[in-house]
Amino acid sequence: MKKFLFKISFYLIGIILLFAVLGSFADGNTDDNYMHFAVEKPTNIIMGDSRGSQAVLPGILKDKLNKTFDNFSLNVVQSPYGPVYLQALKRKIYPDTRNGIFILTVDPWNLSLNKSVQNLKDFPEENSPLKNMYFYDMSPNYEYLFKHYTRSWFKIYTERAEKGRSNTYLHKDGWMEVNVNMQKDSVAKREIEKIDIFYTDLSKTQAVSQKRLNSLEDIIKFLQPKGTVYIVRIPGSERLMKLENIYSPDFDAKIGGISKKYNVRYFNFSPQAGKYTYTDGNHMYKESGKIFTGRIADSILSAQNQSK
Repeated sequence: MKKFLFKISFYLIGIILLFAVLGSFADGNTDDNYMHFAVEKPTNIIMGDSRGSQAVLPGILKDKLNKTFDNFSLNVVQSPYGPVYLQALKRKIYPDTRNGIFILTVDPWNLSLNKSVQNLKDFPEENSPLKNMYFYDMSPNYEYLFKHYTRSWFKIYTERAEKGRSNTYLHKDGWMEVNVNMQKDSVAKREIEKIDIFYTDLSKTQAVSQKRLNSLEDIIKFLQPKGTVYIVRIPGSERLMKLENIYSPDFDAKIGGISKKYNVRYFNFSPQAGKYTYTDGNHMYKESGKIFTGRIADSILSAQNQSK
């Protein structure tokens, strides 16, 4: 029996070492979320859904505001405004943050909920990695890989960024860089799928939720002692903005009310939808994102000058 245990121990040690080595290659190619859990705790944060993850580039903000940002936006299913997102933020942010800048990106969808959902346990983000992750600043983050990486760990090694970046590459600063065919026909096809099917169907089953609006307020209240909060509405295409205005005609009034209540600036860029290019009508193409992020930074600088 002792010989058997001795032999099996070598086998187990070998397996552990193999997983440890493979996990050490995890990077922005591993999946769309891993890097959110494998960087230092930030003091300046961007929050929101996938619209924010692709349209707001921390590097541009750093150049203009002289601060290092982390884009902590995932997607509308995993990071809508709610209790799960707030608790994740508390684990993510550097605890002694002061004089930070916090950009909360909003749209009707990340503040909506299915009309049939009543209990917190039924919120879709209950299945998000934000729900059960404890460590947000470990690299490699084996907790994340064991809990949320469902493919073969050999893929981590064979598909690492060193071999070539994937079409959806998550940078260390949280920016999701998406590279897709931007020819007119390809964009039009994706736009039909995203707006005419996905969001049109979603608008029939969801509504802007007071519970999510309350969570947005809770996040503002948590962040205000740590710095300055700005709320930003990121535009989609003009067609999507038309749908959103039908879906929630009083959305800007609601956000404006929260802005006034907490004395935070609300930058509503939705009227400028036609100025940008989108990969699918919802997500801003990366070149437009660079321009758009610059305008966010300019708006923040203007607000800072006005408050002096």
